[in-house]
Amino acid sequence: MKTRAVRLYGKEDLRLEEFELPPIKEDEILAKVVCDSLCMSSYKAAKQGTEHKRIPRDATTNPVIIGHEFAGELIEIGKKWTQKFQPGQKFSIQPAMNYEKGPVGVLGAPGYSYRYIGGDATYVIIPQEVMLQKCLLVYTGEGYYPASLAEPLSCVIGAMHANYHTKPGSYKHEMEIREGGNMALLAAAGPMGLASINYVINREDIRPALLVVTDLDQARLERAEKLFPPALAAKKGMVLQYINTAGSPDPVEKIRSLTGGKGYDDVFVFAPVPAVIEQADKIMARDGCLNFFAGPSDPDFRAYINFYNVHYEATHLTSTSGGNYDDMAEALVYLSKGLDPAGMVTHIGGIDAVRDTTLHLPEIPGGKKLMYMHLNMPLTAIDDFAEKGKTIPLFKELHAICANNKGLWSVEAETYLLEKAEIH
Repeated sequence: MKTRAVRLYGKEDLRLEEFELPPIKEDEILAKVVCDSLCMSSYKAAKQGTEHKRIPRDATTNPVIIGHEFAGELIEIGKKWTQKFQPGQKFSIQPAMNYEKGPVGVLGAPGYSYRYIGGDATYVIIPQEVMLQKCLLVYTGEGYYPASLAEPLSCVIGAMHANYHTKPGSYKHEMEIREGGNMALLAAAGPMGLASINYVINREDIRPALLVVTDLDQARLERAEKLFPPALAAKKGMVLQYINTAGSPDPVEKIRSLTGGKGYDDVFVFAPVPAVIEQADKIMARDGCLNFFAGPSDPDFRAYINFYNVHYEATHLTSTSGGNYDDMAEALVYLSKGLDPAGMVTHIGGIDAVRDTTLHLPEIPGGKKLMYMHLNMPLTAIDDFAEKGKTIPLFKELHAICANNKGLWSVEAETYLLEKAEIH
């Protein structure tokens, strides 16, 4: 079985290549990848090369396939797994396996550490450790892109579950965000912030009473508010407010004033910027939990934290990197029930656009870049479909489909693309 894949050899050395996959062993599974959503973590891996904690040191001679937010279809099942999986099933993978015997130890992950599995490929071999760690999950919902975006949604879910609080007189950590509390999502009008808003609003068990979303980009805030209007949150018993902190003489006071001066029980930081972290520290209520969601690329990244409040106000800090099996399973349940992550997606492309898009990801505006592995297609913003449609019939129809869905990607658009575009 031949596959086309984008492989990492070293710093900024990504190559789209075609090569032969070995026959699968009885404890492996052959799978077809349909789509992969590009992640900033892949950009960081490409920038750091073999210095990255998840990239094997011998990648220069044994390159790895990148991409870890992917979905597709199982093709051939090794004998060991025939009672659990069947050909034709749609799947998603939780890449954060925490498998101590992986290629780079506990941090080994598909999309970073393996020669034959990663999201930016047409066909992959799923190794047995993925199944042993319960990281191969069947998706029963419509389409493929929701399953691809299950991984970033699982990261959000994991972060929410990782927050914790205490009661006066007790040191017992009560895991979770505070029910009926105040929550702030800072610098959160980007893709992961949108996923967080979506999850908080649609969550069925625990919700805050107040949700405040901040950003410096008015256009991104307006898009977030269009996707998730305050009226929608109000139906779930929540107050939702969007705040642009750009140019504010005192953004901390502006944000705190929305709580009557009490502060926020749960604060999530979505940008690795010291000023944003310090802002988060200042708006916390007593026993507030600051979750540093954004992963910095600078190993010496630092920010100021008020330890007086840590001691006397019981404020505390936590962080997560990825989700786990339970988070992924929860994400797939919500997606199968109809939670639509399409608002995260702003660009569509093919496998031939993966390399350059990954290497320049921070420079490309918008949200998630969703790449279809069996297509050759330049990275194209959904907002540009109309213009391209003047000369290319495919984009004309895709624009019409998206226009009927509030300008968003959809299962209908995906189905049309996969049926009508030239498959390679």
